[in-house]
Amino acid sequence: MRDRATATLTTVVVDDEKLACEELAFLLHDFPEVEVIATGSNGLEAVDLIQKLEPELVFLDVNMPGLDGLGVIRRLREREIDLPHFIFVTAYDQFAVEAFRLEAMDYLLKPLEKNRLSETIERARRVIQEKKAPEVPAAPKPAPSTTRTKLMVRANSRYLIVDANDVIYATIDNGLITLVTTQFEGQSNYRTIEDLQASLDREMFWRVHRSYLVNINRIKEVVPWFKSSYQLRMDDKKQTEVPVSRVQTRRLRELFKL
Repeated sequence: MRDRATATLTTVVVDDEKLACEELAFLLHDFPEVEVIATGSNGLEAVDLIQKLEPELVFLDVNMPGLDGLGVIRRLREREIDLPHFIFVTAYDQFAVEAFRLEAMDYLLKPLEKNRLSETIERARRVIQEKKAPEVPAAPKPAPSTTRTKLMVRANSRYLIVDANDVIYATIDNGLITLVTTQFEGQSNYRTIEDLQASLDREMFWRVHRSYLVNINRIKEVVPWFKSSYQLRMDDKKQTEVPVSRVQTRRLRELFKL
């Protein structure tokens, strides 16, 4: 599970009823092991927050317009996103079977009972800590014997060769990698971000998020974002802001002495 400097559980709360969302966030403040880092009001927002913030725990309503809670899990799986632990909070009991089939950690019925909530949080804390405990820092992968200095980019039906130093960042969406360079952007012929990173200088190209690989020399600004998190403003024409995963925040602090 994600590396944390403290024992708190990074948490996102999503409910289309504003009062219900605020009430749950308020209740969670009584649990020091829970850190609510963001709230959302619909399923599409939930997908976006989970992908960007990589929370460990998500409290999620089931019945929401647009994309319901169950659909959130399915959408994340389609995108091959590393799933947090989900706790459904709803007034409807008929979705419980499907929720647990999708491996939800718990299913709480409104109105919430604090004792029941406490049991759920304790279970989540225990499960997440048990997953963290056996982990040891992974040995760095050996650098490739030859590092690519040139990359091929497909843009406007042309196959262009670009110097690796001119790549600002790469991002992947639905299995397609886009390379943004100082002059243009286009698609890479690599299948995964991992494969692309393995072919480049690891001292220069940093995997700041599961969906982003950035050229450290092309970072223009570090932007404080949600609580204890950051985005990187890149040196491209759009000044794109790239999210930094909570796992990589520690390296960011070390790199720029934050």
